[in-house]
Amino acid sequence: MNIVGLSKRFFSDRRSLNGINNALVKAVFSGRKPIFGFSGRSFHELRKTGNFVIPRVFSVSRNLSTNASSSSKQPAFLRWYLRKLESHPFMTKSITTSLIYMAADLTSQMITMPPSGSFDLIRTARMASFGLIFLGPSQHLWFSYLSKILPKRDVLTTFKKIMMGQVLFGPVSNTVFYSYNAALQGENSEEILARLKRDLLPTLKNGLMYWPVCDFVTFKYVPVHLQPLMNSSCAYIWTIYLTYMANQTKADS
Repeated sequence: MNIVGLSKRFFSDRRSLNGINNALVKAVFSGRKPIFGFSGRSFHELRKTGNFVIPRVFSVSRNLSTNASSSSKQPAFLRWYLRKLESHPFMTKSITTSLIYMAADLTSQMITMPPSGSFDLIRTARMASFGLIFLGPSQHLWFSYLSKILPKRDVLTTFKKIMMGQVLFGPVSNTVFYSYNAALQGENSEEILARLKRDLLPTLKNGLMYWPVCDFVTFKYVPVHLQPLMNSSCAYIWTIYLTYMANQTKADS
């Protein structure tokens, strides 16, 4: 049936929506012969809007075009980064955390540096390696684990995730951070334990005033695959303080 015949059938039918419906059904499914992969038996594959029958493929193509137009509005770097998160999530999050720790340590040095001082690049390398080797991978595993055991995003579930972070992830990650940094500076086990006794508890207390707010926003509103990035972004400010604490003089053993 050509376009002219279809339009005549439409205008001759007083029930316009049913007219479109009947015309499309007869034109596409007449004789139950397959046309473009469809047949009369596959009528259930169509989506109905009111009395008007719309092939599912039209709806899918419309959604794809909408997603394509929205993604094209994103900056090129953001599109590239999101693709890397999908293809190589573990490595991408590790490198991102490493770069954030590097920037935070350089900022911390700028704040505390005397006028005639210079950057301690070995210290910055220690901070960057911690983000790459430990914190980036551990954040990826931690947030993925929480999303599996606590998949909901209501307020109660969000507070459960915050509590688990303060009780489990925070103390472990800070203990590893201080121990790792002290060991790379040549401190022995007794000196590392003395540093932990001096610095760990004040760090956890200060973290209680900072991290619950960041965690609430992260768990409540940020998609799971972007939560490590959000957490590392919040960690930029926190790490300025943390690297300062980690590079103080040795504690008395």
